[in-house]
Amino acid sequence: MAALMVTPAPVAPTRQVRIDHYSAVHVAAETARAVAKECALPGAMPDQAAVVASELASNIDKHARNGVVYIQPLPLGGGLEVVAADRGPGIAEVARCLADGYTTTGTLGAGLGAVGRIATELAITSRTDTGTVVSARLALPRQREAARQPVGLVCLPAAGQEECGDAAAVVDLGGARTALVVDGLGHGREAAEAAQAAVRSFRGAAEGALPDIMTAMHRALRHTRGAAVALLRLHDGEAEYCGIGNVRMVALSPHEVHHRLTGQPGVVGWRMPAPHTHRVPLTPSTTTALHTDGIDLRWAHTPPGHLLRLPAPLLAATVAHAYHRTRDDATVLAARAPLGPS
Repeated sequence: MAALMVTPAPVAPTRQVRIDHYSAVHVAAETARAVAKECALPGAMPDQAAVVASELASNIDKHARNGVVYIQPLPLGGGLEVVAADRGPGIAEVARCLADGYTTTGTLGAGLGAVGRIATELAITSRTDTGTVVSARLALPRQREAARQPVGLVCLPAAGQEECGDAAAVVDLGGARTALVVDGLGHGREAAEAAQAAVRSFRGAAEGALPDIMTAMHRALRHTRGAAVALLRLHDGEAEYCGIGNVRMVALSPHEVHHRLTGQPGVVGWRMPAPHTHRVPLTPSTTTALHTDGIDLRWAHTPPGHLLRLPAPLLAATVAHAYHRTRDDATVLAARAPLGPS
C-alpha cells in the first residue's frame, strides 16, 4: 500500500499566539494566513484559514481565560490546522454554539458555526471545569483524508526562543504509521539543526526497521550537537517503540494509562547503544503518545478521565497547553494506526 499522504509537512515548530488582548485576534488571523501560504494552499484557502483563526481567537477573547491559538501544517501534510485551547469556563451547550446565528454576547453569532462550515474536519471538547479545545483542519481538495487521520502534534519552542530544538515527523507506508519525535540537546539554533537533521534522515529511511532508522540517524547526527530520539510504528493491534534518550511513550485507553516507556540511555549522534524495539499490544481504542521532557511527565501518571478519551488532535493540544514547561522546548505527538479510505 502506498503512502496515504504524498505531501510531507514542513519541518517547523507550531506557531503560537497567546490571546491576552483583543489585538491578538488580528495576529492569529494573519499568522494563519501566512502559514497557509507557506503550505502552498491555493485560492481562497489562506483567507479561510484566517477566518477560522480569527473566530476561534475572538471566542477566547470574549468568553475565556488563559487562551492560546496554535497554527501549523497538518502532521501528514496536505493542509493546515488551527487549534484553540483555553482554561475555562467552558461551553455549556456546544451543539448550539456550532449553529450559525447562536450568540451569548449580542454579536452576529457566526463564530463556531462559521468555523464548522469552513473546516474539512472539526473536533471540539469543552468542560466547565477545564475549558475548551477546538481543532479545525483545512485540507486540500484531493487530500481530505489528511484531515481525518487520528494524528495530533504540537511542537513549541522554549519561552524567548525563536528556533525550536524539538521536531517531529509522521509517514504512512505499507499500512503502518511511523512517527518520529526528536529533542536536540540544549536550545536554540544548534539544537534545531540537530533536530532537523534527524527529520531529514528519518524521511530517507522511514521504510526500514526502527533500529535501522535509528542507526541511520546516528550517522547523520555525528557532526551535530546530538539528540534524544523516539520512533513509533503503529499497526492494527500493535505499537513498536524504539527510543534513545528521554523522549517518552505513553499508551492510553479510555479508562487508564497502560504503558509508559522511556528510551535507552544515550545520545543519538554521539554515544548510542545498540537500539532495540519494544512491542506493545493495542486495542482499537488505544491512543499512543510521544513527548519530550519539555512536557511535565506527571500528566501521564494520574490523568483526568476526560483526557484519556480525547481524540489524538485534541489530546496533543490539551497536554501541550496544560503541561508545557515553558523554559524548555516541548513536543507532543498523539496518534492511532492509519484509518482506511472512507
